[in-house]
Amino acid sequence: MNPAGLPEQLRRAWAIAKKDIRLYYAKNSVLVFGILMPVFLFLAFFTGSRQLPLAFLIPGLVGTALLFTATAISPAIFSWEGRHGTLERLASCPVTTEAIVLGDMIASILYGIGITLITVFIGLALGLSLLHGIIMIVSILLAACCFSAIGMLLAVPPTSEPSTPMMLSLLIKFPLIFISGIFIPLEQMPGWGLVLAVFSPLTYFTDLVRYSFTETHYFPVLIDISALALFTLVFTAGTMYLHKRTMPKRL
Repeated sequence: MNPAGLPEQLRRAWAIAKKDIRLYYAKNSVLVFGILMPVFLFLAFFTGSRQLPLAFLIPGLVGTALLFTATAISPAIFSWEGRHGTLERLASCPVTTEAIVLGDMIASILYGIGITLITVFIGLALGLSLLHGIIMIVSILLAACCFSAIGMLLAVPPTSEPSTPMMLSLLIKFPLIFISGIFIPLEQMPGWGLVLAVFSPLTYFTDLVRYSFTETHYFPVLIDISALALFTLVFTAGTMYLHKRTMPKRL
């Protein structure tokens, strides 16, 4: 972005975020993929894995909910708007590509945080105690930004078919759930599984949520926060750069 126009571009990014929330985040698909699917996964593991305590499974529900909600719509927004011609009109306005991407990210961040807070309250209602509220808040903010950037990264391929990035999104999200210590403790993973877990931002977020609820964790808290921050910076920078390169192919 041009530094001289940064405040104005941020204002326009916020306008784009409000537009996304109004047009896209009330759709039934968001309810299914963002809320019901994590809940059904949680119930399946809860009923089938009685040996795992609720204090272990609830942080997994929080992590899954944020991953699914923050990436529920963002991969397909560019495709939808490209199909209906609204992206071309938006790009013709005095708004940068970075501001467009940032606006889409802000919408998914806010939606992800809102739904995730509900799952946190569910954990509290079921008897868990929030022992480290500041850590929980910081981790949710970082993870929401990180997962939103991942969703926008999946939207990089210039296609007008929303099913393409959504399918790619599912192919990435489900493996992340099973390698990130959501339902299988990291201590019980084989060596190759633990290596894969290290490269998943969901691993560090779930570890922080468990620490916030139970004070148990696998990685040091500082490592978890640093890793989440690094993933967020890398994915955000990557999605900004790639969208700027692919935007001309959409118009």
